[in-house]
Amino acid sequence: MIRKFESRDLDAVMQIWLHGNLDAHAFIPADFWTDHFEMVRDILPQAELYVHENEATRQIDGFIGLSESHIEGIFVAKSARSKGIGKALLEYAKSRVLRRLDRAQVAHQLRLTLSVYQKNERAIAFYRREKFVVQSEGIDEDTNEAEIQMFWTRQT
Repeated sequence: MIRKFESRDLDAVMQIWLHGNLDAHAFIPADFWTDHFEMVRDILPQAELYVHENEATRQIDGFIGLSESHIEGIFVAKSARSKGIGKALLEYAKSRVLRRLDRAQVAHQLRLTLSVYQKNERAIAFYRREKFVVQSEGIDEDTNEAEIQMFWTRQT
């Protein structure tokens, strides 16, 4: 089940955020993520977040953050990966963005953007499977790592 983030979800979401970053970004020193933990904990509740809650256990096992039509991140707990949760969160984001658009915009296109580290091959493969394409490449100023800007567009 996907639902809007609630303040009681913060601890679970932060653990998924931290461990997801540590797992997916071994090329970035771990202290980068631990040093940013409290700052992210403070600003995360202000973002547009949706969580995936396991219906059997009632535990949060993934979340997505949006800013307008930009995906700030998709995180899935390690034990829940490769079970369709990331895809479900992505589909939910598409539906949320679609609902915000007026009819003129919808008649033209629906577009989502995101940034992903070039070395995060698993995430890039996932986004390519979901029909995202590379828009540009650059360097993340915070980490000095190469990143790719990708987009997905549904023409109607």
